[in-house]
Amino acid sequence: MGAALAAASRTAQDVFDEVDEALGQNLFRLMREGPDDELKLTENAQPAIMAHSIAVFRVLTRDGGVDLKKAASFVAGHSLGEYSALCAARSFDVATTAKLLKLRGQAMQQAVPVGQGAMAALLGADFALAQRIADATAEGEVCTVANDNDPSQIVISGAKGAIDRAMAIAKEMGAKRAVPLPVSAPFHCPLMQPAAEAMQDALSYVVVGAPVVPVFANVTAQPETDPDKIRDQLVEQVTAMVRWRESVANMSAAGVEEFVEFGGKVLGPMVKRIVPDARVTSLVAIEDIETLAKEIA
Repeated sequence: MGAALAAASRTAQDVFDEVDEALGQNLFRLMREGPDDELKLTENAQPAIMAHSIAVFRVLTRDGGVDLKKAASFVAGHSLGEYSALCAARSFDVATTAKLLKLRGQAMQQAVPVGQGAMAALLGADFALAQRIADATAEGEVCTVANDNDPSQIVISGAKGAIDRAMAIAKEMGAKRAVPLPVSAPFHCPLMQPAAEAMQDALSYVVVGAPVVPVFANVTAQPETDPDKIRDQLVEQVTAMVRWRESVANMSAAGVEEFVEFGGKVLGPMVKRIVPDARVTSLVAIEDIETLAKEIA
């Protein structure tokens, strides 16, 4: 993860070094070499994904000469990606973003004992159907929509028993299938309240800068530039649903026709399912970045 990019660009390597120094650990070695199970721990995965996204972003902007303020109308990120978006928009520096995500991952993991929570993707289900499935299977436990990803993919989160019941009846209620997610905690649901409180404390000590371009907030699906509101939204985001489908639809309604994904090829397909006519570019390899930089120039 990120090894080829770092080998091709000193700018990318500098981002990975910056994150390692901020965290006091050799996260980049873990990204390159594993072990996989250690990298997948949420306290490592969250800053690692951010580091890779920002490394790609920095190569485009610093090496490729692309000015975010001139090239983009908005930035957005899915869940932890909202921190990456805020970093790209200069609300946080890289070191602060890495430390916040490390803490966020630790707090989320500690909020619910392993085995007591779960998440599942409902495929072929829209938001309304997913909500009906969650409501029908809660039985007094937490079971709620966590990620409204796109018109055909919704993620639910909550107590393990409730999620198991939801997966068992999902197809019968109209979903194509239900897939358990390999996560160690039930993210974006009320069970994460202890993690939200930890983030509220951590963010109270952090200076949030005004972003150079508006950032779409997960919790409102609307653009935001006010630092105090951004801080509050990051706290609320821990327990609230990620409104990704609405965010993309609202960006499209505001005139956005091209979307660029930094560091992966996960959000791009979601965007195409939300706005089929949109142009979507996913940047991972140095060749992807160089091609887009030339197009923008």
